[in-house]
Amino acid sequence: MNKRQSPKASTRRPARATKTGSGSACKPADGNAIQPLIAQLLDALGEDPKRNGLQKTPERVAQAFAFFTKGYNQDIREIMNGALFPLEYDEMVIVRDIDFYSLCEHHLLPFFGKCHIGYIPNKRVVGLSKLPRIVEALSRRLQVQERLTVEIAETLKTELNPLGVGVVIEAQHLCMMMRGIEKQNTIAVTSHMLGGFRKQQQTREEFLKLIGRSA
Repeated sequence: MNKRQSPKASTRRPARATKTGSGSACKPADGNAIQPLIAQLLDALGEDPKRNGLQKTPERVAQAFAFFTKGYNQDIREIMNGALFPLEYDEMVIVRDIDFYSLCEHHLLPFFGKCHIGYIPNKRVVGLSKLPRIVEALSRRLQVQERLTVEIAETLKTELNPLGVGVVIEAQHLCMMMRGIEKQNTIAVTSHMLGGFRKQQQTREEFLKLIGRSA
């Protein structure tokens, strides 16, 4: 692999990369407020929220949505704390096939799939387990796939200052499978490349080859 040159450092913060996101405060899910709303929804759908089988549904849904959106309460810097290690290593580091689940902000339906991350260290590396944790924190929010892809890459750029970052996400969307066009085998693929991954075709092609995708 050819020697790579470091891209210019950026002072721009990634969108919603930390606990409070893009500047607007995100408070935890309020289960006490969610439960009566779900009861109203069941009633509006023509159901009886008090019948057997549905009596506990508002409570269960509130707990589920608190879990689905727990990323709003996770701070990326706390996740990264103590996991950056000085190391003279300038070859590509890849963690591929990271499973993730998220909620589409347009229909509140799940989308899910695999995330592949690669970066070229700049005199320090991050503990490998932190990359899936970052994906988990950013995906457990109301999202769109395109923004999630950018947020993961920009977060790594900010926290690691690497020579390059590449993120590819492959996902299935229930809003396309259960409704609308109802196509069951459609995969949406998004990518975001920074630094050497964007500027150097050889680096980008190596990354895509190693994650099993053609350039």
